[in-house]
Amino acid sequence: MASALDGAIAHVSQGLGSGIGWGHYTDWGVTAVYGEDNGLVAVAIDAMDGPLVRLQDIDLIARVPSEVRADIQDLAFRERTSVRVNWSGDPEVEAWGLSMGAAQEQGLAPDGYTQRLDRMITNALLVGPELAKNPFGSEPVIRWRDVRDEPPNVGAWPVRAQQERQHWDWTPLESVGPLRFGMKPQEVAAALSEEPTTRHGRYPFGTSWQGLGQWILAEDRFDRVGVTAHYSSGYNRPPTLGAVTIHGLTGPQVELAGIQLIGMTVSAVDTALIQHIEERDLGLAVGCGGDLGVDGLNMYVRATRAGDTVVSEARFCQAQWEDHG
Repeated sequence: MASALDGAIAHVSQGLGSGIGWGHYTDWGVTAVYGEDNGLVAVAIDAMDGPLVRLQDIDLIARVPSEVRADIQDLAFRERTSVRVNWSGDPEVEAWGLSMGAAQEQGLAPDGYTQRLDRMITNALLVGPELAKNPFGSEPVIRWRDVRDEPPNVGAWPVRAQQERQHWDWTPLESVGPLRFGMKPQEVAAALSEEPTTRHGRYPFGTSWQGLGQWILAEDRFDRVGVTAHYSSGYNRPPTLGAVTIHGLTGPQVELAGIQLIGMTVSAVDTALIQHIEERDLGLAVGCGGDLGVDGLNMYVRATRAGDTVVSEARFCQAQWEDHG
């Protein structure tokens, strides 16, 4: 792979040289996934930095997702090939070894810094025939991107109208709506009057020792209310509420100094937040993925997909919580 990319070096990698692993070649905007004997089995193309791959007359990369979907469906119809929907709600074609995806577009602000834009652009995973039946569910792709805990999408992103959302108060570092940091999982469910839609957790010894030791609850997702509860836990320490993500598509509205944080245009929220910080001489906090917040509040405005665009959501955390994604 390195020779094919003019000697490129994988700046982020895992397992390279061991026979099974992956490497991300930043300069080329591609990730190579290797199977046994270091054989190449899949290539992921970045939305922002990857090459502009073509499938016959279709440009696959860095385009509006719905337009690429329509082009793929048209070509598949002409070639009498079936198209299905993958885990992210994007088209997947087994006969072509193609699984589409999308990522938020990034741009440059007037001051030269990277800023989040308000639309999604396409990326793609290309695989060989041995992985084409289930690209993201197959080894070794899941070592690079494990989506088994991601909520599957049917290809639609309904956004709840603002007038249909609950309005929650927020006390930084203490509570959001009826949820107080430090609650036990059963107290969270009772406060929301809803049982978790899905639960995610882990075993303490990692994937090599899956099933050994006590399963540790990491998060509960509540789809009716539109929130995810994230728990802090450890050895002989039961899970307690450490952070809450308010879903951008369906969650309650929360405000900061009159700025609506949920279900809004991301660039508008970012602009209002920066203005709020500058007017009051506060500090700007930047989390994973360019999420913005006010220093000291441990709140980050995030972005979630709404089809071809994105809307804002937010994660509210207790003081000692470190937000890693």
